[in-house]
Amino acid sequence: MLLQVRMEQLRVLVDRWLDELLPAISHCPQRLHEAMRYSALAPGKRLRPIMMMLTAEMLGADVNSVKHAACAIECIHAFSLIHDDLPAIDDDILRRGRPTCHVQFNEPTAILAGDALFALAFDLLSAPDGSVDAASQLAIIREVSRAVGTQGLVGGEMLDIESENQAIKAETLQLIHRRKTGMLLECSVVCGAILAGGDPSETAAIREYGLQIGIAFQVADDLLNVIGDPVLLGKATGTDEQMGKATYPGLYGIDETKRILHQRVCKAKCAIEPFGEAATTLLELADFVEERKQ
Repeated sequence: MLLQVRMEQLRVLVDRWLDELLPAISHCPQRLHEAMRYSALAPGKRLRPIMMMLTAEMLGADVNSVKHAACAIECIHAFSLIHDDLPAIDDDILRRGRPTCHVQFNEPTAILAGDALFALAFDLLSAPDGSVDAASQLAIIREVSRAVGTQGLVGGEMLDIESENQAIKAETLQLIHRRKTGMLLECSVVCGAILAGGDPSETAAIREYGLQIGIAFQVADDLLNVIGDPVLLGKATGTDEQMGKATYPGLYGIDETKRILHQRVCKAKCAIEPFGEAATTLLELADFVEERKQ
């Protein structure tokens, strides 16, 4: 319960920051800005910025110190969802219980809204900030760039598309999940550690936590697409099987997938045990990823 209260407090804060930093609809081009805000401010968990904030908090920093980086990560996540939902990729009509961006506006507007959110993310990451030294700022820009490029999110999406209706090995499935979903979550906690001034050993432990949580999150997502409640999820279930997507339940079955999910969560928790009581919220967050219903 304490975790849920804290996550809600941070979610409200992130939404306030995003509302402040996203372009106003009144500014030209109005339709583009409306589409950006529609997607970035859509109801959601804000898990990635929250993970960054909780990591910074664990290391003794104020959550406000990661404001721009946290919003940048959420803008990149929103960009990825807009493009993932497009007819050329997953052709989804619902996202977070609302029409997807290309349905609400149109396909060209959705593509450009995703592009603009991606550009805004790096504008936020590179903005002059007296509270962040230049070396740390450069480090997080490089971290984010790697997490979303061909060796990260975008590359993972390509592998996912290429693997549709194909018999793939477990190693390939893990690679897809790590890149498509895991690396942005890993990046979120690592950026939190960098901005909080974590030393190399602390950052390495936090990176391992993020790696395991990132894969666990996508494994849980695979499960929810099979056994989840569409009302809670805000989108249709069963779509992975219909599209021939490579998933853990498809390769291992539901029971073994649950075991793999639990194993990843245990590894994540083990990685940050040395932080002691300071890690309590991130440990609870790991359980949340395993037990989530949406």
